[in-house]
Amino acid sequence: MKLLLDFFPIALFFLAFKFWGIYVATGVAIVATIAQIGWLRYSTGKVEPMQWLSLGIIVVFGGATILAHDETFIKWKPTVLYWLMGAALAVSLLFFRKNLLKSLMGAQLHLPDSAWRAMNWSWVAFFAVMGVLNLWVAFHYDTNTWVNFKLFGGLGLMAVFVIGQALFLGRYVKDPKEAGAPDA
Repeated sequence: MKLLLDFFPIALFFLAFKFWGIYVATGVAIVATIAQIGWLRYSTGKVEPMQWLSLGIIVVFGGATILAHDETFIKWKPTVLYWLMGAALAVSLLFFRKNLLKSLMGAQLHLPDSAWRAMNWSWVAFFAVMGVLNLWVAFHYDTNTWVNFKLFGGLGLMAVFVIGQALFLGRYVKDPKEAGAPDA
C-alpha cells in the first residue's frame, strides 16, 4: 500500500499530462503531493523527512513552472530531488559517520559495515546518474518523451537497480540454519 501511495503523485501527473498538458499536470502533482502528505499525517501521524523534502521541491519547482509558464522548472525537479537524496547519503557518511541506509533498514537487515558502505555509495552513484539522465532526456527530447521517461524509465531503472542491490546483498543474508536459529 505504501508503494502505491508513494507513486500516486507521479501516476496522476502522467495521466493529467496525457489529457491536459504539462501545466495542468504540474498543478495536479502539487495537489496530489499535498494530499499524500496530508493522508500520511492523518493515517500514521508521521511524515518522513524525504517526503517533506519532496513536497517542498514540487511546490517550489512546480509553482515556478505554473507562475512562469515555463516547463523547464518542472523538468529540473527530479534531478534536484535525486541529487539532494544522494548528497544526504554522502554527507551523512562523510561528515557525520552515519550511514542513513543502515539507520533506516538496520533492524530488518543484518549486514557487515562494508556492505552497508557499499550499498550507501551505490545509491549515491545511482542518484547522481539518474539526475544527469533526467536532464539529458528533458533537454534532448520533447516533453512527451520526458514525461514517459519520468514514469516508465525512472521506475524501470529503479527496479533494475533494486534487483541488483538484492543480488549483491544476497551474499550476506544467512540461512537461519547456518545462523544457529532453532528449526521452525
